[in-house]
Amino acid sequence: MKKDPFRLTARQVQWLLVVGFLSVGYAIYLRYMAIELSSVALACDAGLPTMLCKTRLLMTSLFKSSVFGIVAVVIALLNLMRPSIVLITGGLVAASFGIVLYNIGLSGLAIGLLILGFARPAPATA
Repeated sequence: MKKDPFRLTARQVQWLLVVGFLSVGYAIYLRYMAIELSSVALACDAGLPTMLCKTRLLMTSLFKSSVFGIVAVVIALLNLMRPSIVLITGGLVAASFGIVLYNIGLSGLAIGLLILGFARPAPATA
C-alpha cells in the first residue's frame, strides 16, 4: 500500500497565511500596546480591572514560563510524526506568539520542525 505525501492545497495555504498574519499582528499589538507601554503597565499594576490588563497579566505569566515555545515545539514534533493542517495551524499560532513574546529559541526550533514536516519524499512517477 502506497502512502501519499502530505501536501497543502491552495485553500489551506491561504488559511495558514490568514492565521499567521492575524496571530503575529495580535501578538505585536499585545507586546507594544499592552506589555511594554508604560502608561498601560502603570494602570494595570495599580489594579485597573479591564480585559486588557487581564490579558496582559496572562500573557506575561505565559511567556515568563516559556509556555508558547514549549507548546510550539510539542505541536511541531507531533506534526513531524503525523502531519495535518490542524497541527500546522496550532504550531504556527504558538510559534508566532512565542517569537513576538520573547520565547525566540524554542519557537524558532518549532518553526524549523514545522518546515521539516514538509520534507517528504516525492511521489514515484510511473
